[in-house]
Amino acid sequence: MQPSFSTVTVLDIPFIKTTAAKFQETLQQRILTQQNTFVVTANPEIVMYAHHHPDYQQLLQAADFVTPDGIGILDGAKILKQPLPERITGFDTLIDLLQWASDHHRSAYFVGAKPEVIAALKHKLPQDYPGLVIAGLHDGYFKDDSAIVADIQRTQPDMVFAALGFPKQENFIAEHRQTTKGLWMGVGGSFDVLAGAVVRAPQWWQKHHLEWLYRTLKEPKRLKRIAVIPHYLHLVRQQAKQQR
Repeated sequence: MQPSFSTVTVLDIPFIKTTAAKFQETLQQRILTQQNTFVVTANPEIVMYAHHHPDYQQLLQAADFVTPDGIGILDGAKILKQPLPERITGFDTLIDLLQWASDHHRSAYFVGAKPEVIAALKHKLPQDYPGLVIAGLHDGYFKDDSAIVADIQRTQPDMVFAALGFPKQENFIAEHRQTTKGLWMGVGGSFDVLAGAVVRAPQWWQKHHLEWLYRTLKEPKRLKRIAVIPHYLHLVRQQAKQQR
């Protein structure tokens, strides 16, 4: 029997209320029992995009699990007086799944990122995860996805990771997830970190929920993305008032 997590709805998006460890166990079990699974790792930016794009919002609501990837989601849940246990980031979930897959000789397909990042992953993945079966690697610069989807259908990987950025990665998954019985997850810029092209924030920044600040200092162009946070928190406060 699969554990079903209770959820906290933040601006119409249902976030699972659990720990990263319990979530990881559930994903592994679903992979072993060949249950088709769609995971969305959502931050406030994704929630706000969904708020303004009803089709995308419906797509997120149809996912099997939406995880709180971002301190802003935890802040939102607190405002609603329904606190979540912890962040469950896309990158950490990916890393844990790859380590598990390496230990148990499970397969994964990687689609997304720049050609040079994919080229780096070809060398790095076998070094870091020697037991992982790499079903396929394809960069995100394609106009027609039919050849990639045919390859995924042929190889039947246990996991498909799409690093295409939102909303493209979730649209890609929603359209093609039934081609396998495995797990499908959008992972944003995670391939860049996996390949060593981008350095993740050190532990201190992560522990103090300041990863967003570290990344903004490194990439000032991210400032525009962070600008959605005040508007997001305002809307969550409105939701909290309506729920009283």
